[in-house]
Amino acid sequence: MQLIFPDNFWWGSASSALQTEGDSLNGGKSATIWDHWYTQQPSRFHQQIGPAETSTFYQHWRQDISLLKQLNHNSFRTSISWSRLIPDGTGDVNQEAVVFYNQVIDELLAQGITPFITLFHFDMPMAMQEQGGWESRQVVAAFSRYARLCFELFGDRVLHWFTFNEPIVPVEGGYLYDFHYPNVVDFRRAATVAYHTVLAHASAVRAFRTSHSAGEIGIVLNLTPSYPRSRNPADLTAAHHADLLFNRSFLDPVLRGEFPADLVALLRQYDQLPLTLTEDKVLIADGIIDLLGVNYYQPRRVKCRDSAINPAAPFMPEWFFENYEMPGRKMNPYRGWEIYEPGIYDILTNLRLNYGNPRCFISENGMGVEDEQRFDQAGQVDDQYRIDFVAEHLKWVHRAICEGSQCLGYHMWTFIDNWSWCNGYKNRYGFVQLDITTQKRTVKKSGEWFAATAACNGFNHPENLA
Repeated sequence: MQLIFPDNFWWGSASSALQTEGDSLNGGKSATIWDHWYTQQPSRFHQQIGPAETSTFYQHWRQDISLLKQLNHNSFRTSISWSRLIPDGTGDVNQEAVVFYNQVIDELLAQGITPFITLFHFDMPMAMQEQGGWESRQVVAAFSRYARLCFELFGDRVLHWFTFNEPIVPVEGGYLYDFHYPNVVDFRRAATVAYHTVLAHASAVRAFRTSHSAGEIGIVLNLTPSYPRSRNPADLTAAHHADLLFNRSFLDPVLRGEFPADLVALLRQYDQLPLTLTEDKVLIADGIIDLLGVNYYQPRRVKCRDSAINPAAPFMPEWFFENYEMPGRKMNPYRGWEIYEPGIYDILTNLRLNYGNPRCFISENGMGVEDEQRFDQAGQVDDQYRIDFVAEHLKWVHRAICEGSQCLGYHMWTFIDNWSWCNGYKNRYGFVQLDITTQKRTVKKSGEWFAATAACNGFNHPENLA
């Protein structure tokens, strides 16, 4: 059957400055935590490929934007690099960066592609990390100034701003599970980082409102529906706790202007609450957004713990639940993630029923596959698996829209194969293949499919949805 999406639906993809720009220490840019970490522990990075060059967007932005146009994007999300725009984090603006970002924004608009701009996508300037990173209120203030400068410099043309991309990830990676710098394992410090990130978000929203900029401001959250193993009360409680910690810790502040009372009570019970100031409550309430970006990759399946907690071990979220591997689940074996397309529908339905049906869009959804060159057919990667992945998720997005969800678009992760943190180029996600030796760009079969889908504002799905 034919699935047609609403008029003016946003068809596009997402990327980030750090993962695509390259020239990570050129053009006046200073080091991020990723540049620093790579110098300290290159073995933590797949094939020891660091952030120095990535996908060379800094040199090839005009060619890449032309490819976006070829793929019929009407919108595209990327980020500004704080360490490129303000190299020491708090001081003078780097005019080379202003020229670069102006060129990118102007070329996107010239090609009929609406820019969606994120202010922070995991790339803390090392100069700011040395002052405490998100553990420091001074860094929160510096971020607020950086945001205000971005609105002043680019807000005449950028009408869709996002304060953070997946703010829970630096909390998890940097302060709980040791997969981002600074490699701390300490829940109390993680809670402080999360809390200060919400303050930074709200301060940027406040700056946007007072700037009287046109357009709108939001945030991008990676939402992972928490499914209990069973309807047993213990499993339901485990799923509730996982949802509080990993979803609602950011979702409630940005949509309701306050943290969930259950979450506050839980952290108070275990003496893990961050330090707060009286004026924080008003600031957080000011951080309610205009537009929510939803990143969805996989569900979270949980059950109650089957074993006692080691009281000498660090306090962790897993004190409240265990991960559950559902029999018969569909997997992406390369990334180790479950593929569960109805999860995207469940997220949109939850937002509609429990959060006032906010304006939102799918800001990331993607499938990383290792060694895609295996699927080369006459010079083109035949990634039918990616087409199937996108089509099945779009089917559930369409159903949610038909039921009243205010979902305004779908952005794939990502446009071109890019560098993916410690995984480097191990898994490829793009509609466009990147040869990292020659930098040659080649559109994959999925890119052609997406271009046709965007041109038609929909596609034929073989399944009857009735």
